Order: sequence, then structure tokens, then C-alpha cells
Amino acid sequence: MGESEYVIEMLHITKEFPGIRANDDITLQLRRGEIHALLGENGAGKSTLMSVLFGLYQPEAGEIRKNGVKVDIRDPNDATALGIGMVHQHFKLIEVFSVLDNIILGAETTKLGFLQRKEARKKVEAISRKYGLAVDLDAKVEDISVGMQQRVEILKMLYRDNEILIFDEPTAVLTPQEIDELMATMKEFAREGKSILFITHKLNEIMAVADRVSVLRKGRYIGTVNTHDTDKQELSNMMVGRPVQLEVVKAPARPAEEVLQVSHLCVPSHIHKRDAVHDVSFSVRRGEIVCIAGIDGNGQTELVYGITGLGRPSSGSVKLCGEEIARASIRRRGANMSHIPEDRHKHGLVLDFTLEQNMVLQRYLEKRFQRRGFIRPAAIRDYAQGLIAQYDIRSGQGPVTPARSMSGGNQQKAIIAREVDRDKPLIVAVQPTRGLDVGAIESVHSRLVAERDAGKAVLLVSLELEEVMSLSDRILVMYEGEIVGELDPKTTNVQELGLYMAGARRDGKGGAAS
Repeated sequence: MGESEYVIEMLHITKEFPGIRANDDITLQLRRGEIHALLGENGAGKSTLMSVLFGLYQPEAGEIRKNGVKVDIRDPNDATALGIGMVHQHFKLIEVFSVLDNIILGAETTKLGFLQRKEARKKVEAISRKYGLAVDLDAKVEDISVGMQQRVEILKMLYRDNEILIFDEPTAVLTPQEIDELMATMKEFAREGKSILFITHKLNEIMAVADRVSVLRKGRYIGTVNTHDTDKQELSNMMVGRPVQLEVVKAPARPAEEVLQVSHLCVPSHIHKRDAVHDVSFSVRRGEIVCIAGIDGNGQTELVYGITGLGRPSSGSVKLCGEEIARASIRRRGANMSHIPEDRHKHGLVLDFTLEQNMVLQRYLEKRFQRRGFIRPAAIRDYAQGLIAQYDIRSGQGPVTPARSMSGGNQQKAIIAREVDRDKPLIVAVQPTRGLDVGAIESVHSRLVAERDAGKAVLLVSLELEEVMSLSDRILVMYEGEIVGELDPKTTNVQELGLYMAGARRDGKGGAAS
């Protein structure tokens, strides 16, 4: 076969940003019809390398070949012309446009300058039927779930007849069921002869679908292995450079007094007319991790909004340390609560602020950070540098890095560092390990267990079944806005948990689980 055994070759690619060499002499070869995983820690350079292939960045050195022939990819239009498509980690969709308009945008079928919507719709419908990617073409993107938004991104690629498909952290925002569907779709693409580059740091997924894995660490290429010749432990060692504890180690919980008491809480939906949370009651005590489990979209987001103040409950009570806070301001609630939010861009960070400014968003009024109403920059910098070192937050320019330019995983680490360090009796952690690699997940899990053991109350909301089972002391399952079961992780299993999550079983306690 000679040269063209590889459909894409990236040879000796180097890409630099201010203060950081994101890709340092990396070579990656993709075979035709294979699923090739790109594995690495947060900030290892995976997304950067794929952005070079997609034409979003120009490398300082190196070349790209397609079918053995050198190609120039100056922008995403060049990439599309070469049959390369990409689903980004943070979706590139226009929220106020319909699904159909998002799919055809930039690749419109026109006749005499007029948009041929009917023909475009027929083509999209045919693709969506063929691959089982059902979406409502007339819905606005802002009204559909993240899982559906990702389908729109995949349909965008297929609509453009792309043969080389790049998936950047495609499962970070999906439910377990959606992940299974996506894996099946990727295998179907490969069977048809499409070639897939799959960026991830979830080892289970790599073992399930990838043919080969290339590992990056701190911008350097470590090696490529066949999936059937390796295991999760070896891959995590290659990725992090040391043995990683894949299981959560924790002593039994010693719960004390109640910190959070939620009684008959109802929270309106931001999409429908009805309540998204209906008559929910539970409590969280000092020294325990209580996990709200469920398939995405069953009221967990609104429940957290009602507790943290991002949404207003329509009825019911929320007591924190004995104080009624259901109508209190966010700042008032923040006196006793830390919150790691679900959407790190919308509610976790001010993206155009620097890392150090983001670290004191709720604390700049404290005496140590201001004097007579004037901010003390040196105190903020010292504080930020301490947290950056303690939590291994990697960024090109340290404390003055704009938050927007950091990798998703390092943005997440920054939020966790800030919230845990505020040292409040209650920590509300929503998807705290979303987008983190195994090394970072290990440190977040051990941090949350340490906070529990120090007498904090931890309310965890997670879609990751393994995380739910290994981290929580009690599991409350939400289904269609209600708590349908309370399970003990020591006596339940993933199958039973799945039945509750799918609404096939409930324990009859209604909302009064405590």
C-alpha cells in the first residue's frame, strides 16, 4: 500500500502560545477506517493538535499529509474541502437558529442565489435516519439538551460529506445512555470506511471503541499502542507518568448534624410551564457525601438552582445551617455554601478576567484582599499562586492567564480550588469531574472525601455512574423532577441504579427521603 496506508499524517507538529509549547514535535498517523484515540491529561495538547488539523491554528513547524500527499490547511474551509470535520468540546452552534439552519450554515444548497431549504432538509433527514441520529430540525438550539446539540454537530459533519471525523471530548456532557449510542454510531462510521480521531481521557471508552491509542503528555508524544495489547492501568501510567489510583479509597462516613434541609421544594422549569422539581425533600449532614443521581434533564439542574439561588423556588423550604434561604440572595447563601456549578463558562468563571481575578470572585470584599475599598493586587496574586500550585492548575502565563485561553480541565480545576478553599459548611458539587483526566479526577475525589472527613456536608450531583457508586455515602435518584429512591452504594449495583434512573422502579418514599 505504500504511503497511503495512512489517510492522515501529522508529522513533527510544533505549536506555541505565549508562555507554553502546546505541541512539541508530535507525529500522529491515522489509518483509513480506524477509530484512533488521542489520550492525555488536561492541557496535554490534544485539542490544540486537532485544531491544527482542522485549520484553526497554524503550526510553527511540521507538515500534514493526506493519503501521502502534503496539504496546506489554512482555515476550517480548507479542512472541510479535504473531508475533515470536527465536533468541538464546546459546541460551535448559534443558539437562536433552528437545528436545520445550524446544520446547513456555511454549506447551503442554493439555486440562483436562493436557499433550497427543502432539498437541504431531505438530505439531513436521510442522514439522520441512516445513522439513528434523530433531532427536531425546527427546534431552536437554545431549547434542546446538550446531548441533542452534539447530534447537531455530528450531523453538520455528515452533511458536509466528511470522511475524517474529529471528536473532541465528545462524551464530557452526555448521559451514560447517550454515550452508548455515540459509541455505536462511531463504530458504524468506521465500518463504512470513515476514519475517526477521538480525543478523550476516559479509559473505559477507549477500551470499548478505539483500535489504537496515541498518548500525549505535557505537549509531547509518548507513544501509540493497540487497544487489545494494553489495559487501563498501563494507559493511565502513560498519560500521567505515574501509577494512578483508579478506585476511591475512603473510610466509612460518620455523619453528624444536618447542614442542609430541603422540604417539599418545587422549582419551575426554564423551558416548560410546569415545575421541573416537584415536592422534593432530603437532608445532607456534616461528614457525608449525598449524591443526586439521574439521567440528565430530570430536574437536577433546577434543584441545584433552587438551593444555590440561581433559580427561584415556587414553593417549599431550603434551610442551611438552620437559616431559611429559599428567598435569600446568592451572596447571603454564599456565606455558608460553596458551589461548583454545572456550566463552568456560564456560572463558574468570568472568561475575560484573568485566572487570579477569577480566584477571588466572591472574596474580594474580605479584608485581606482590599483596603478602604481599594483592591490589593499583590495579596490577590499571592493567594492565586498558592492555589495554582496546590491544585496543579496549568496555564501559559500563571495567574495573569485569561481564563478563556485555558483548557477546559484546567478551568474546572480553578473553580474547584476556589470553591473548596472558601471553607464553607456545605459544598454543592455539580459534575465536579466533568472534562477532567484520571489524575485530576483522583485528586478531586480525594479532596471531596477529605472535606467530608473534615466535617463538611457534600451534595454531589453526577451523571457518571462510577463516580456516583464510588464517591457517595447515600444516593438519591431523581426521575422527572422527583426523588424516586434512596440507595446505599454498599448494597446496590449499577443495574439497580439504572432501573431507578430510567423510572422503572421507585421505592414509594416519594419526596420524603432523608
